[in-house]
Amino acid sequence: MQVTPTLTEGLKRSFTVVIPAADLQGRCDARLAEVGRDVKLPGFRPGKVPASVVKQRFGESVQAEVTEKLVQESVKSLLEERDIRPAMQPKVDLVSAGTDGKDLEFTLEMEVLPEIPTPDMSGTKLTRYTAKVADEVIDKALNEVAERNRKFETIEEDRPAGKGDVLNVNFVGKKDGTPFDGGTADDVNVEIGGAGFIPGFAEQMEGMKPGEERTITVTFPENYQAKELAGQEVTFDIKVNALKKPVNPAIDDEFAKSLGLESVEQMRKLITEQAESEYSQLSRMRIKRDLLDVLAEKVDFEAPQGMVDAEFGQIWSRIEAERKNGGLDEKDAAKDEETLRADYRKIAERRVKLGLLLAEIGRKQDIQISQEELLSAMQQEARRYPGQEQAVFEFFTKNPQAIDSLRGPILENKVVDYLIELAEVTDKEVTAEELADMPDAD
Repeated sequence: MQVTPTLTEGLKRSFTVVIPAADLQGRCDARLAEVGRDVKLPGFRPGKVPASVVKQRFGESVQAEVTEKLVQESVKSLLEERDIRPAMQPKVDLVSAGTDGKDLEFTLEMEVLPEIPTPDMSGTKLTRYTAKVADEVIDKALNEVAERNRKFETIEEDRPAGKGDVLNVNFVGKKDGTPFDGGTADDVNVEIGGAGFIPGFAEQMEGMKPGEERTITVTFPENYQAKELAGQEVTFDIKVNALKKPVNPAIDDEFAKSLGLESVEQMRKLITEQAESEYSQLSRMRIKRDLLDVLAEKVDFEAPQGMVDAEFGQIWSRIEAERKNGGLDEKDAAKDEETLRADYRKIAERRVKLGLLLAEIGRKQDIQISQEELLSAMQQEARRYPGQEQAVFEFFTKNPQAIDSLRGPILENKVVDYLIELAEVTDKEVTAEELADMPDAD
């Protein structure tokens, strides 16, 4: 194998690789001999098919198979011998496939990983923000559970519906005078002053009485999920069946038992544990973000542009989707596209650099990922798809690349834990509101 470097510029590398025709032919002949021993053809005994017939029937496919394998082996050998660590999958282009007695020749292009210095963490100070679960938080959550399980009692008094009342109605939605799919329903409870499924829907029913009928006009939001109705003006023919009032159940042991729990005390315990878990995640996010900020200041190196391009592409796809659906935040919505692209490209570059830095620290410190940790990550992923857990596990089993996608986040968190242990960490208690108001990580 003859290797000729053709480019060494920054992190870019390219080579021309030539494999002599004799080497390629020798591999092809050996593979054809293997095929000849196993092939079965009409008129010939197994293993007795003439080599000329085997070559005529299988020569082309064997050469393609051998060429592909030889290229893969050559690339692997080149990278190992020269201690090259590609940032992404190298690009291979065939110059000559080695047919008609010619040498096999191909080019290899890639970006390599940069030299990544290990940051000095001595003197690094971090703050771990924590919060306790206040009684009022638990009480609020209990009231929300009660409200979700409220019942509606009929109001016998002959009066119009006001804010806070509930009207039980039948309605027929029409577009241009014709009923549309999903726009008809019976015995629907609508709270006056509550959140209707379309702005203006519940508000226009205020003042109605049982037995009364009314036609209202509303306009669907521009980002409404049913595209044929988004931004469209429609009418609803409303008929009131009854006037009701919402009644929340008493928060007692009987209510807890109706939810499958033993007591209110158990409800409070579960709510507390859930809140503590959420606070812990918020605390973790903040100290990790602060750590990453420290790392970004301590270490700087050239990021492989291919990786930055790929990361930016993922980010920009999300931004375009949010912009299309009107979901961009006010700051981003106010920027022109050039500024927005520049800002998010900086974010992409930061993410790539920090990802490479954490991976390099993990490699140098020999931080390993256990099978138990991978299994736990798979189980967590499977829980996102209730009823399809087995299918998720089978997907990971059959797709090693999918399992590899779980390794990155696990390794990153283990490296973050390792670095936090090296820092001087001070715990600071804050309110739940202050903890939730912490800036998000990039």
